[in-house]
Amino acid sequence: MRIISGKYRGKRFVAPKNLPVRPTSDMHKEALFNILANRYDFEELKVADLFSGTGNIAYEFASRGAPEIICVDAHPACVRYIARTSKEMDFPVVCVKSDVVKYLQKTHEKFDIIFADPPYDFSQEQLEDIINAVVERELLLPGGSLIVEHAKDRDFSENQYLTESRTYGGSVFSFFQVL
Repeated sequence: MRIISGKYRGKRFVAPKNLPVRPTSDMHKEALFNILANRYDFEELKVADLFSGTGNIAYEFASRGAPEIICVDAHPACVRYIARTSKEMDFPVVCVKSDVVKYLQKTHEKFDIIFADPPYDFSQEQLEDIINAVVERELLLPGGSLIVEHAKDRDFSENQYLTESRTYGGSVFSFFQVL
């Protein structure tokens, strides 16, 4: 995995092989960040990276100047890897070892962007629980977005907070906002 743009453009990371992760591909990550670059000033963003895995998305935000990033993952080895890498790179990342839904139900933080990349075998209901927790707990700042990366067989077209979906191969980025 590598950082696509920003201060650390081209920097490569090799995550331990024993992590239970499916990192967002460079092609998909580049497409996502091209969309975000047209909407946000990265240097003013407070970001939550849920189901962080290797920290791939968090590192991209950090490289582009995001001053505050919280990574949440339930797997201890993932949290240790992200914490170690972020410290080595001096990234403004805080790691939280927690079940994501439990974290969303307890946090009082508010974010400009919440990125969630749950396992692709998450059911439609489990994904809706994440969306509902963000909306009901009012975890997005004004103008903020929840972005959920999911498999193509999940459909949020009936969700009132969906603003758009972008499909890249077998992956979809669905954007949600509370307007």
